[in-house]
Amino acid sequence: MDIDKWQEIYSVLSKNKLRTTLTAFGVFWGIFMLLVMMGAGSGLQNGVLQNFGDMASNSMFIWTQRTTIPYKGFPQGRRFNFTNDDTKALANQISEIKYLAPRAQSGGHRGASNVVRGLKTGAYSINGDVPDYFKIKSYNIIKGRLINDIDIENNRKVAAIGKRVYESLFEIGEEPIGENIQINGVYFTIVGLFEPKRNNGGDNNDAQAIFIPFTTFQKTFNWGNIVGWYSITIQDDIPATVVEDKIFQLLAQNHSISPDDKHAFGHWNTEREFTKIMGLFTGIKALIWFVGLGTLIAGVIGVSNIMLVIVKERTKEFGIKRALGATPISIIIQIVLESILITSVAGIAGLIAGVFTVEGINKLMEGGEGGMFANPEVNIQIAFISIIILIISGAFAGLLPAFRAVKIRPIEALRNE
Repeated sequence: MDIDKWQEIYSVLSKNKLRTTLTAFGVFWGIFMLLVMMGAGSGLQNGVLQNFGDMASNSMFIWTQRTTIPYKGFPQGRRFNFTNDDTKALANQISEIKYLAPRAQSGGHRGASNVVRGLKTGAYSINGDVPDYFKIKSYNIIKGRLINDIDIENNRKVAAIGKRVYESLFEIGEEPIGENIQINGVYFTIVGLFEPKRNNGGDNNDAQAIFIPFTTFQKTFNWGNIVGWYSITIQDDIPATVVEDKIFQLLAQNHSISPDDKHAFGHWNTEREFTKIMGLFTGIKALIWFVGLGTLIAGVIGVSNIMLVIVKERTKEFGIKRALGATPISIIIQIVLESILITSVAGIAGLIAGVFTVEGINKLMEGGEGGMFANPEVNIQIAFISIIILIISGAFAGLLPAFRAVKIRPIEALRNE
């Protein structure tokens, strides 16, 4: 290693420390912002995808709405309900269905009913469900169990309560399993205590929910054979969007609804929404790279411009070197090394600062309710590739000033003041 050459490079760059620092800061800020934006993008993506984490990715949810097209003598605007007959038809005629869960909820979507235990009362969402629902959306079981097939067959008055329900109706450490609660005046025995797999958004409502057998719900609350809505998971490797139309056609036929009425059924398809979200994040990543690389390029151009200024200031020095026998290649190498040194040191500093910033944000968020933002992270492999590209760019940034330096004729350089 030529120590004298590096000492000379350091001496040149340190002559004007403010200029060198400001030039390096442009590169530092470019790589720093690229990594922070990448971390923010991954945090946003992780947070959104967590909302699909406890739910099958090929699931769909269907509910009834008003009809919008007159059909078979029925007027538009007609209300209708799913029934147990629809459940049997779906189970028997749509072979692509893996899990079929008819559901009901007291008070409507996210509604609430009065629940009493001793002197304590609360208002919670009462959900009538079948065991298949817990295969579509999973929960952490703290104690006991959830609803099973025997509960459904025997119309048992049993209930699994959410963690927030327990905290409101029970003392800390009190055993809930086997205790009774009143739901709208009807006694139910607690068989399980559960909590959502995450503590954000809609899952907080699950923590305040009570699950009872679907058949018990229908009989106890006078629903007859009415079904509130369906949660459905399609067989593996079969797109939910393909089966969706078959399900709509069957249900439309059962309720004398026009095949062209696209608004009679409300629906939400996790596969379709997942595809939309992934497309959105592809665009976000492209934007992050566009902005980040633009900032980096601006920093590299700044380095090139400063090197041109430095070459102009050192015209006489290069003339003397050429007169003393220095070769053009040795001058090119020196200027390129100066450029590489600025970009590499600033880039590595930006890399370290960016990684530590993202990791710091991640640590601050640990244990908290992340909502739509969770676990920001930096792809270290991409980060190091960016540094390598940056160093190569630094070399190219020094070439133009270097070639300009070697074009200076020694006699002209010596005359320059």
